[in-house]
Amino acid sequence: MSKSRKVVGFIGLGVMGEPMCRHLAKKADATVVAYDISAAALQRLAADGAKTAPSIASIGTDADIVFMSLPSGDIVSEVVRGAKGLLSVARRDQVIVDLGTSPVDLMRQLAKEFAEKGVHFLDSPVMRTRSAAIAGTLFTAVGGDRQIFEEVRPLLSTFASDITYCGGVGCGQIVKILNNMVLFESGVALSEAYAIGSAAGMDPKLLFEALSQGSCDSVALRNQGLKSIVPRDFPAPAFSVIYASKDLRYALELAEQTGVDATGARSVAEWFKRSVEAGDGDRHWTVISRQMIGKGAGKSA
Repeated sequence: MSKSRKVVGFIGLGVMGEPMCRHLAKKADATVVAYDISAAALQRLAADGAKTAPSIASIGTDADIVFMSLPSGDIVSEVVRGAKGLLSVARRDQVIVDLGTSPVDLMRQLAKEFAEKGVHFLDSPVMRTRSAAIAGTLFTAVGGDRQIFEEVRPLLSTFASDITYCGGVGCGQIVKILNNMVLFESGVALSEAYAIGSAAGMDPKLLFEALSQGSCDSVALRNQGLKSIVPRDFPAPAFSVIYASKDLRYALELAEQTGVDATGARSVAEWFKRSVEAGDGDRHWTVISRQMIGKGAGKSA
């Protein structure tokens, strides 16, 4: 990190944000200042060395680099463009990094708005699970100026073991959005395999274990398949249907903008809709399998 950038701000201390901020506070050669509406999260992080900021504006005023870990593009837009948002206090040569999942066109528009004030903007959405965030082994795909990326990379490495530069602003989000789209579509295929295999008389666990030895083996099969769909374990509030629907909506918007008929993604959207209507919106998104095979026995059935 540049010697001139010694204060790091962090906005958003949710499921992923709190452990990422904790790694920064413990490992970064910088003062870390955090803000969130949750006083409890700020108190926990204070024990690890993060200072508490009274407002978003104070983060923007004090920090040389600001990380945002927020639930949606709408909230990112409010934090940036609000009356006392980051744009209102932005200063030349500051760096803003979005770690959440946001629409590609929003990222590119915000980059332009920040650039008018001489501020650099990176989109660096993180992937993998909360346990990876706690362990500091997340994966992040980064879009933006290559030189600024290299400057910020040491900070990203405090919570991400795998970091890939993907191109200009928005390219990080393209990777994240399409990663999740493919994952969700894989979940539909796995749910269908479970339903068909069960109805045909095969033990689902044996089926999935056998499939994992074949050409359809995947991270989705071994994680979402064997750890969630097979045992009928759909915890709340882990990566829920409602939250996943937001990410899928961004993928469908991108498909429309690029003129692609994303039939598979639209199919997932229908299964998400049915799950919400069935009252399962707060459960892990793999609960869509219930709509195909019914509410069988299991830990969370």
